[in-house]
Amino acid sequence: MWTKDDLKFMRQAHDLARSAQGRTSPDPLVGAVIVKSGRIISVGYHGEVTTPHAEGWAIDKAEERVKGATIYVNLEPCSHFGNNPPCVDLIIKSGIKEVVVSMKDPNPLVNGQGFRKLKRAGVKVRVGLLAAEAKKLNEVFVKYITTGLPFVALKSAMTLDGKIATRTGASRWVAGKESLKFAHELRNLYDAILVGIGNVLIDDPKLTTRLVKKIKNPIRIVLDTHGRTPLKAEVLKTDEARTIIAVGKSVPKSKIAAFEKKGAQVLVCPAAKGKINLTALLKKLVEMNITSVLVEGGGEINASFLEAGLVDKAHFIIAPKIFGGRSAKTGVEGEGVSFPAQAKWLKEISQQRLGEDFLISGYF
Repeated sequence: MWTKDDLKFMRQAHDLARSAQGRTSPDPLVGAVIVKSGRIISVGYHGEVTTPHAEGWAIDKAEERVKGATIYVNLEPCSHFGNNPPCVDLIIKSGIKEVVVSMKDPNPLVNGQGFRKLKRAGVKVRVGLLAAEAKKLNEVFVKYITTGLPFVALKSAMTLDGKIATRTGASRWVAGKESLKFAHELRNLYDAILVGIGNVLIDDPKLTTRLVKKIKNPIRIVLDTHGRTPLKAEVLKTDEARTIIAVGKSVPKSKIAAFEKKGAQVLVCPAAKGKINLTALLKKLVEMNITSVLVEGGGEINASFLEAGLVDKAHFIIAPKIFGGRSAKTGVEGEGVSFPAQAKWLKEISQQRLGEDFLISGYF
C-alpha cells in the first residue's frame, strides 16, 4: 500500500512537526509536505499556538499551484474554527487531490470529521502511514485530549545503588555534565516542571532552562502543603519564569497573599496526611492549558506519582558510582510493594549513554 516515496515524504512531515517540540501546547505537533509530480513543492509546520497550521502554511507559501498535488501530514487536518480556519476547507479550496495522513485526530471536535469532509469533496484520503510513530510524536496531546489530564514524565538521577543523595543529604551532583544537559533538554520540551518543598528547602533550585539552546523556561510548580516556601527562594523570582505554589487548605491567607505578592500563582488543593491530592492538582493544571509536567522530585514525590498511577513516561539516569548508607535517600521511596510480583515495570524501554552515565527511558 505504501511506497518508498510515501515513507520518505511522511518522515519529512514528522521531522517538521518535531521541530516545534515545546512550543505548540496545548495544540498538537503537525508537519505537512506537499508533493506534485514526485517532487516537494512546499512544506509547513505548526510553530506556535497562534501561528498558522501546517497545512495552511504549506499551501500559502507554495511557489506554484498546488492543484492536483498530494499533501502528507502526520495528523488529520482540522475541521473546526479555532485560532485558525479549518484546514480541510483550505485543502479543498486549493485543489489538492490526495491527503495522506498518519493518524486520526482524537480531539472530539475533529475525530474523523476532517476525513469525511475531504472525501465528500472528492479528495482521496489514505490513513495509517507511520501511525505508531505519529502517536508517540503527539503523546502529550493524545493524553491531554483523551483523558483531561496532563502527560506526566518523571526524571530521576541516581547512583548504581539507587541513591539520589548521600547520608548527609548532599545531592550535587549525582550525575555528570551530559546528564545535566539532558535534564535541561527535557525542561525545554515540557510545559511545567514539578518539585516538592524539600527540594526547594535543601537545594533552592532555579528550575530554569540554562544548559541548552533555550526555547522556553518551564512553568515551575512546587508542592508545598503547609506553605513553607521561603519568600527569598529562587522559584519566587518570577521575572524569568512563572511559578505555581500548590498548597493545602490549611495555609493562612496571609501566607498565600505573600506568595502572590512575589508574583507566584497559588493553587489551593485538597490534601490528606500532609500530601497534596495529585489528581486534583493535575486537573487544575489542565484548566490552565498545562498539558505536560516533568516531575523532578525526590523519592517521596516520585513514589506518590507512581503509586497513584499518574506517570506516563520515566527517565532514570544511572551514574556508575555507589554512595551506600542505609539512611541515604533513594529515587523512589513511599510504602513500596510487598512482593516482587507487584513491581511496576517499564515498557518500550530505550537505553543510551550520557557521558559516563546510563539513561533508561520507558513508559508505564
